[in-house]
Amino acid sequence: MENGSRFIAILVLSIVLQSCNDMKEPLVIGHRGAMGHETENTLASVQKALDLGVDMIEIDVFKIASGEIVVFHDETVNRLTNGGGNIEKYDIEELKKLVVQGNHKIPLLQNVLELIDNKVRLNIELKGADTADSVNVIVNHYVEQKEWILDNFIISSFRWDELKRTRDLNKEIPIAILTADNPLDALPIAKELDAEAINPNYRKLDLEIAKEIQNAGFKIYPWTVNEPGDIAKMKRMDVDGIITNYPERVN
Repeated sequence: MENGSRFIAILVLSIVLQSCNDMKEPLVIGHRGAMGHETENTLASVQKALDLGVDMIEIDVFKIASGEIVVFHDETVNRLTNGGGNIEKYDIEELKKLVVQGNHKIPLLQNVLELIDNKVRLNIELKGADTADSVNVIVNHYVEQKEWILDNFIISSFRWDELKRTRDLNKEIPIAILTADNPLDALPIAKELDAEAINPNYRKLDLEIAKEIQNAGFKIYPWTVNEPGDIAKMKRMDVDGIITNYPERVN
């Protein structure tokens, strides 16, 4: 009897340990680089994310008046620079004169790509209108001429029309559907666009919703998860990646 009990105890322990081993660690996704440490969407922030060993870096892009794709989050430059007005109204020469908090410059998408150098995945969020076409041209250039892997890009946006345009232009590029409300509302567009992931507001996510999304075949990269308790909660939901200002807190 004693031997039987010991065998059962060992068996249960083995199952528990195997279950723990099977639990995947979520990808660490640096939000706007590592904006908890450096000014968001700057080359310094991207470099900090690389230094912290992230799996992926998320940035935001707009198309400005002279046609370039620039890395910036806000519609206006007021909050983060010494200038004012809508960023989409600027031409490149005017933009170069702006100073971002911390004595940085607003980078071009190409500047970020050169810095990352295909070392980690890049999530490009299309913040502005009419960004899909130009971003696709840049992505194709880096895949064809710079030996980037297409899977090292993922295009996300709250502008689902821009994601539809992205899919029209590129049948293979990974897409993530950004959503601020009920994540399940994104399932139809995710299916239509053959998306890789749904990127929900983590506050709108629970275990039941997470399972429904994953059972439908999509990954989950919630944003923006900074507090240790919330990070632990996301891990218990078995999300696929965590977008955070503090990448070092996820491990």
